[in-house]
Amino acid sequence: MQAARRVVCAMSGGVDSSVAALLLKRRGYEVTGVFMKNWDAVDESGLCTADKDCEDAYRVCQTLDIPFHQVSYIKEYWHDVFSYLLNEYERGRTPNPDIVCNKHIKFNYFFRYALENLGADAVATGHYARTSQDDEDVFQQKHCKRPVGLFRNRFEVRNAVRLLQAADRFKDQTFFLSQISQDSLKRTLFPVGGLTKDFVKKMAAEAGFQHVLKRKEYLEPHPGNFISVEDGKIMGTHSGWFLFTLGQRARIGGLRDAWFVVDKDVTSRSVFVAPTRDHPALYRGLLRTDRVHWIADGEPPAELVSNKMMECHFRFQHQMALVPCTLTLNQDGSVWVTLNKPIRALTQGQFAVFYKGDECLGSGKIMRLGPSVYTLQQGKNLNKSAVDVSEGSVEKSGQF
Repeated sequence: MQAARRVVCAMSGGVDSSVAALLLKRRGYEVTGVFMKNWDAVDESGLCTADKDCEDAYRVCQTLDIPFHQVSYIKEYWHDVFSYLLNEYERGRTPNPDIVCNKHIKFNYFFRYALENLGADAVATGHYARTSQDDEDVFQQKHCKRPVGLFRNRFEVRNAVRLLQAADRFKDQTFFLSQISQDSLKRTLFPVGGLTKDFVKKMAAEAGFQHVLKRKEYLEPHPGNFISVEDGKIMGTHSGWFLFTLGQRARIGGLRDAWFVVDKDVTSRSVFVAPTRDHPALYRGLLRTDRVHWIADGEPPAELVSNKMMECHFRFQHQMALVPCTLTLNQDGSVWVTLNKPIRALTQGQFAVFYKGDECLGSGKIMRLGPSVYTLQQGKNLNKSAVDVSEGSVEKSGQF
């Protein structure tokens, strides 16, 4: 008789992870719930919000009659996630904490804890995502440390597991999983990935989980000026460039009309603004990433390696529509991303996540941005003026 499969499920105290544990229990697995405490936050009443979430997760485990554990990663979160976020803000970038947390906390520390301390055969989360393997395949996987390198040996046989978008495309969370390692993905189950959010809520209500259906400043102020991108005029002052992200409305004292952030200069502490939400200074069609994390093979797809270019789709925000683009591979593993059409508010520090059909290929952090449409327009106007002046000079000299 085959021993029961042991699955350790990450429990957040929310609907999705609660239903994930419920589904695992119904499939006959030996389920253990684990709550990760990553932060010591308190609300306005002085209560620790993590304690409330932990209590909700514990109540779900009691209802399901499964073991419950709590593990603290406060120190690891501070070192690997929060310090990283502060560093990115100081550099004028806008980081994505969820992607970084999944990479370092959930699918590294928690993943190893589940396998090494709790004897798990697999781990599970409440993410809306799917993979290319069946549940049974997950239990056949063995832990195997992958070599670090840009290009693997192409003669090496490997059955890569693909990260696929969820059935509920609106709730799809592959964006947040785009830095997960292949080793972790092979041993992970996503029980709600084939369901819609509405159905998950219905299951939670029917199971009696009604209780789950329900910033501090760490950077020193760096005052600077709001500057009009059109004429360089100072429009007002702000208390820190890191408080703003590209595309957001800049509330400038004394101005009734809306102005929007289009760029930042860390050195001068200036935040550049434009007078309309769709100003051409907000649109760009080119960016460069750092070294891309490729989920399936740990290296760029064969098409990209062989042709140095590849067409695919891209997004840099969770629920934005996928945008057609062309990738150009660089020697250091980074890519240039050329968009078929300029899009609004591309932001340094965010992750460019790439897709081919249903598959999430991986992601790279946006490090550089190409010129804005406004800058390109200004360049064309200067060139045109230079040509006009040159032609006028020729006419006056009587040579034309």
